[in-house]
Amino acid sequence: MVFADLFFLFVFLAAFIVMYLVGGAIDRWVLVAEDKLHPRNETKNFVLILFSLIFYAWGEPVYVFLMILSVLMNYIVGRAIDNSEEKRKLMLGIGVACNILVLGVFKYAGFFAEQVNSLGIPCPIPNIALPIGISFYTFQSLSYLVDVYRKDSPAQKSYWGLLLYISMFPQLIAGPIVRYGTIVNEIHNRRVNSADIADGITRFMLGLGKKVFIANQLSEIADQFLVSGLKDLSTTGAWVGIIAFTLQIYYDFSGYSDMAIGIGRCMGFRFNENFNHPYCCGSITDFWRRWHMSLGSFFRDYVYIPMGGNRRHQWFNILVVWFLTGMWHGASWNFVLWGLYFGVILVIEKYTLLRWKVPAVIMHVYALFAVVLGWGIFYFVDMAQMGKFFSALFGNCKEVHNMFTMTAITDNFWLWVIALLFIMPVRKWATQLCAKATGGEDTTSYNLIITGTRIVFSAVVLVLCTALLVGATNNAFLYTRF
Repeated sequence: MVFADLFFLFVFLAAFIVMYLVGGAIDRWVLVAEDKLHPRNETKNFVLILFSLIFYAWGEPVYVFLMILSVLMNYIVGRAIDNSEEKRKLMLGIGVACNILVLGVFKYAGFFAEQVNSLGIPCPIPNIALPIGISFYTFQSLSYLVDVYRKDSPAQKSYWGLLLYISMFPQLIAGPIVRYGTIVNEIHNRRVNSADIADGITRFMLGLGKKVFIANQLSEIADQFLVSGLKDLSTTGAWVGIIAFTLQIYYDFSGYSDMAIGIGRCMGFRFNENFNHPYCCGSITDFWRRWHMSLGSFFRDYVYIPMGGNRRHQWFNILVVWFLTGMWHGASWNFVLWGLYFGVILVIEKYTLLRWKVPAVIMHVYALFAVVLGWGIFYFVDMAQMGKFFSALFGNCKEVHNMFTMTAITDNFWLWVIALLFIMPVRKWATQLCAKATGGEDTTSYNLIITGTRIVFSAVVLVLCTALLVGATNNAFLYTRF
């Protein structure tokens, strides 16, 4: 099940809202009956867990039990770490090993078996389907154990509390990677006001619009050139195709993050931002501070800094982190190559470009060029297809340009304009302009304009997305496969 789906919007989400509101009413009744000061959200949490398990089991009913068992293991290990000073490190090691083992078996066993076979050593290749979202919830589990070990966060005393944290459906299958410490206080004690709900609905609709209006349309252009048109790809076609994918993956993934953040906000959870206009970057280093920030901060805090960070062997630490980043994205050599590609660029930047006074415009153009090439590596799992694509990209093809490329641009002119426009902080600029025109954010006119804009925007997006989703077939989120 995905967010940009009519069943999710009008059946699953509608049923969840009704049951969640009923749960909230029960919690308030208990609060009054038992004369408590603060609600514990037990009923709402039960509803959230139930719907999260249904959401995950909708496409993979078997693997929901894998997630439940994984949470149980992490709950036991977390309590053991919290209760034992002498065996804290041992229990952490056991917990980390178990999580990595589960991820390794389900995500990488087939890949490593293929590599052994390629060396001439007979090895059976397991046919194991990849559980959706396993990379995301495994990393959340690892961050939980490490934070408990470091005493940055207390161990969760309730198994159901930890299950809620890991299985929460807004961020379960494609992130953002939510740190336990970010929401530990909100699991049992959270409050929601009208501003939270208004912000959450607007944010959800923004993400839905990104996905349905822009990402889905761009995916068709990318597929025309990089899949069906790869055999006779021209140079301009290669550039149009990979630029379409460059924009598609941003709107697809950031759109999912917006929807996850929006749903969480409506329930009282404040997830961290995952994107900060990455294509406005001034270097590759800056790009990776803006793109998939939850993954970047995970590797920074749990791998890069413990290895020595900037203090010693910095270049080696960067390459290790980016090798792991590539592997995290998928069990394929193109992802390993993609990770090392950016790792090498980041090392070079640290010792050259970031120390020189290079004009900002040149740095921006260089960064975008490097990012687009990187997405070319990322896109093609098949190395032969990747080679054909890059040959065409740099002129080694039958023709440099054809009318098919021009048609893809002219027929989708406004799509390109909108996609290129909204990679910039347009919302921020519009809000600042409105505040300036009305005399400040605290004025009545400002609040009326913002509120009216939100209502109209949300209504229009919902109606238009519903129309576009009727009969839609190309709707899966790219990052659900990681």
